[in-house]
Amino acid sequence: MSRRRSLRTEATLLDALQREAFNYFLHETNPANGLVLDKTAADWPASIAAVGLALSCYPVGVERGLIARDGAIQITLTTLRFFARSAQGPEPDATGYHGFYYHFLDMRSGRRAMDCEVSTVDTALLLAGALTAAEYFTRETAEEREIRELADALYRRVDWQWAQNGEAAVAQGWQPETGFIGYRYQGYDEALILYLLGLGAPERPLSVESYGAWASSYAWKRIYDIEFLCAGPLFTHQLSHGWIDFRGIRDAEMRDKGIDYFENSRRATWVQQRYAMDNPLGLRGYGEHAWGITASDGPGNATLRIDGVDRRFYDYVARGVPFGPDDGTLAPWAVVASLPFAPEIVLPTIESYGRRKLRGEHPYGFKSTFNLTFPDGASGPRGWVSPYHFGLNQGPIMLMIENYRSGLIWELMRGCPYLIAGLKRAGFTGGWLEDTAASGASTA
Repeated sequence: MSRRRSLRTEATLLDALQREAFNYFLHETNPANGLVLDKTAADWPASIAAVGLALSCYPVGVERGLIARDGAIQITLTTLRFFARSAQGPEPDATGYHGFYYHFLDMRSGRRAMDCEVSTVDTALLLAGALTAAEYFTRETAEEREIRELADALYRRVDWQWAQNGEAAVAQGWQPETGFIGYRYQGYDEALILYLLGLGAPERPLSVESYGAWASSYAWKRIYDIEFLCAGPLFTHQLSHGWIDFRGIRDAEMRDKGIDYFENSRRATWVQQRYAMDNPLGLRGYGEHAWGITASDGPGNATLRIDGVDRRFYDYVARGVPFGPDDGTLAPWAVVASLPFAPEIVLPTIESYGRRKLRGEHPYGFKSTFNLTFPDGASGPRGWVSPYHFGLNQGPIMLMIENYRSGLIWELMRGCPYLIAGLKRAGFTGGWLEDTAASGASTA
């Protein structure tokens, strides 16, 4: 195949994947308040993380011709107005507290759902979406000015210090019935963006010590002769990268290792493939072009004896490599979201998953997960296949493909003064951060 044809085929594939992912936000969003369905199950609530991803995807949709700019402005305004006006307080049916928001919200009322927690990291993802919108909608019209003003007000309203609850590391959440939950974000995970946005706040920011408390329990591992900062589920190596271009910028930990977080994610992606090829548990279907183990939907909690081996299966759980749990469940979306890091192994795997007919004619693209080891006659030779699509899966597909193709979201967020301030307070130097300083960009 010629290089020109290869590029044309790749563009066609990526166009289709982005269009299918964006369809989720077009059809699973309440136009009255901008809330986005967490997953396609009956009577299911919205996820604030999915809303943040949607807000970030609307600019991509405009640039790719999937939504008119006016349409993107209207749904963005509707969303930001809802959060600006929503109930904040200690009441158990509020929308949020201290500027943070409940993990799940009722799709219609926007009130707390499923007795969930005020989620610090999911609020950070919501705010990342709002700040992306502020960086994209920069025209001097009344509506685009309002987008910028609302995004700024929502970000400034957050009391980041409250979430520390008297300690350095940030609490994972709070519930009105019991107070702060007993876990904090420490060690490498998806909370990188939480700390950076919290550090960059001009009012009530996280303490500088918070970042050190988070990084103090980093776990560096050498696996398959690849040394990297280990975090099992693949999504933990992707989510913050949806907004932040880590190429060439380093904090103290990464300077000591001589790499950056982007390179670390590249290594984690390669470890995923190597693990699938090695297949230490002897699970069905793993291989060079069949990998992608992450926090994901699964066939359910069960222990079955298969081919003489007792296999434990799980529902929705944070599956990971190389320490598990691993029950044979693979997530095609997680492979797609690694595209910027390792296109040389991601693109062939996407094509392989396409041949498995995991996309079919469904308007939202790949099914979220499948498991060839789990017997499920209803799903045929593919084994078990998740019946649901998730907003938290579709957003990274859209954003990471775009970052691979054009760098749009990375470029937008390189202009966000709050993110720049957070990076610098966390000790990041080098790369585009130095260029930003040289150009005299504000970090106030």
